[in-house]
Amino acid sequence: MKRYSFSGVMLWVGLLFIYLPMLILVIYSFNGSRLVTVWGGWSLKWYIGLLDNTQLMGAVMRSLEIACYTAIAAVALGTLAAFVLTRVTRFKGRTLFGGLVTAPLVMPEVITGLSLLLLFVAMAQLIGWPTERGILTIWIAHTTFCSAYVAVVVSARLRELDLSIEEAAMDLGAKPWKVFFLITIPMIAPSLAAGGMMSFALSLDDLVLASFVSGPGSTTLPMEVFSAVRLGVKPEINAIASLILLSVSLMTFIIWFIARRAEEKRKKSIQQAMDESTGAHLQNGPDSRRDPSQVHAAV
Repeated sequence: MKRYSFSGVMLWVGLLFIYLPMLILVIYSFNGSRLVTVWGGWSLKWYIGLLDNTQLMGAVMRSLEIACYTAIAAVALGTLAAFVLTRVTRFKGRTLFGGLVTAPLVMPEVITGLSLLLLFVAMAQLIGWPTERGILTIWIAHTTFCSAYVAVVVSARLRELDLSIEEAAMDLGAKPWKVFFLITIPMIAPSLAAGGMMSFALSLDDLVLASFVSGPGSTTLPMEVFSAVRLGVKPEINAIASLILLSVSLMTFIIWFIARRAEEKRKKSIQQAMDESTGAHLQNGPDSRRDPSQVHAAV
């Protein structure tokens, strides 16, 4: 009789607790009834009805646009901050700078959103910018929040790198900026991709910051869903959530497949190089001796 360990049981309970509601949401997105709690048969009308729901689709496109901009800006700023924290070891205010970079990780989003709101209001009164809160202010708020996550992820990768490779390139005459773009960036590319995906997901999921710094006509998808759920869950919400789950799953699978192919290609190239070196060693012999004339010519 097969015995189940406590850790295995708790693992399956945790997975069911996380993914079972998602499965129920996907099933009820095909519900033909307008009442979410009443099953009315299988139907695709709520997916087709999304095309006519301009308000909800506009919020989706707005959120995707902000998330893309946030991922790009957060990766750029977070990478520079991580490079300063790991490579510039001594400068005045380093501890303060590190605390400011990681502060959004522990700061409540309510405090961050309120602070940014007061900042934008004060700037509008002093310099006249921003004239109104909208996509730009949401993008700035999300970038400020997500840059901290990127800095932590990239810093961990930079601390693991072998500096001898960069030092060898600079000894051969490469400029520091060239070493950074041609050597350092390719070596930390997986952490950059992870930071970008995390920033995209955090921006797409954010509700608190966007509620503080948004204005008329700049409602994001979480804000739209939250306002709709307070009046009752609509079938269109289940449909759009199912589409987002499908998109995220496909994107994750594609990234995993590309990373797996790249890893297999790297292992294959390493094995091929080892086989070639072994073949050359066997061809020359383990204790091959040079001809005296060759030794004289080499000297």
